[in-house]
Amino acid sequence: MSEQQHIDKSRKEIDRLDNEILRLLNERSRHVITIGKAKRKADPQALLHTAGREAFVVDRLVRQNTGPFPNEAIRPVYREIMSASLSLEGTQTVAYLGPPATFTHLAALGKFGASAQYVPVGGIKEVFDEVERERAIYGVVPVENSTEGAVNYTLDMFVDSNLLIYGEIMQEISHHLMSKCERIEDVEKIHSHSQALAQCRNWLNTNMDAVPVVEASSTSRAAERCAEEPRSAAIASELAAHMYGLNVLKSRIEDNINNCTRFLVLCKHGAEPTGSDKTSVMLSFKDKAGALYDLLRPVASSGINMTKIESRPSRRKAWEYIFFVDIEGHIREDRIRRTIEELKSRCLFLKVLGSYPVHS
Repeated sequence: MSEQQHIDKSRKEIDRLDNEILRLLNERSRHVITIGKAKRKADPQALLHTAGREAFVVDRLVRQNTGPFPNEAIRPVYREIMSASLSLEGTQTVAYLGPPATFTHLAALGKFGASAQYVPVGGIKEVFDEVERERAIYGVVPVENSTEGAVNYTLDMFVDSNLLIYGEIMQEISHHLMSKCERIEDVEKIHSHSQALAQCRNWLNTNMDAVPVVEASSTSRAAERCAEEPRSAAIASELAAHMYGLNVLKSRIEDNINNCTRFLVLCKHGAEPTGSDKTSVMLSFKDKAGALYDLLRPVASSGINMTKIESRPSRRKAWEYIFFVDIEGHIREDRIRRTIEELKSRCLFLKVLGSYPVHS
């Protein structure tokens, strides 16, 4: 048999397998629709998306995979399968910090897939508002960057909001310099969001110190503006360059090659336990010597791992602070519930922001 005959034979087999995959996807979809109807009948307000189930399916398939199909490809493939399946049950609306092609948009796409309905809004407060007013089921907001630290405005929003954290997304952040110009030397102005500018500070100081920098409301707004200003450049995502027809003049200009942003998924409903969860709480206490140590002692004595603590001024009284704490475990676990009750007895106030699956 000639090489061309081998190729033709293999292509016919691939066509047969693709037909079988399509048949199985439709069979899978019919079961998804059945589950969705049963959920709606039992509880008309039930969420169709189940974060724990999604993680379970992907993790199980990764464990069973014998190759050569790569494990790292299983997650994005099944994210889109699940996204398309959920769209058959009902519209999954997701509000995010827009416009399209922001890093928040990329994080939302990575979580909910291409079949969800995305609602871009102009600010973090507006994301909270869309979910609170039930114009969106979920919201996605940035909360922490590995280089620049906490996104304080997101933390402040939780003080008065009743929304819960439904999940978290870890998004690798790669910044690109883009423009209508063909050469870096022709750039006369740079636009970007303050966070992106801060994450590229050293590169800008070294390579474009004499070029004025202008802050924009988002990296995508910066790219949009550059599409109208031929001598300007933007620092934004690669998707933004494609969307606004810009030339990428320099790729990956972020100062830290391990630059990553943590995003939170907001919802009116809490997430089910998965066995690998974390709980976020917000708390405040009287300012006195040793107060923080006394407050957190129940966490240590219960053998619970604290993964994060962040403080913010309360904005209600001078020198009064609110602490944001992440601990491992789900609020439905007895030891977590008991520990939080003990913490509550020592606080001026304590608010559980949500229990949700740990990003894997």
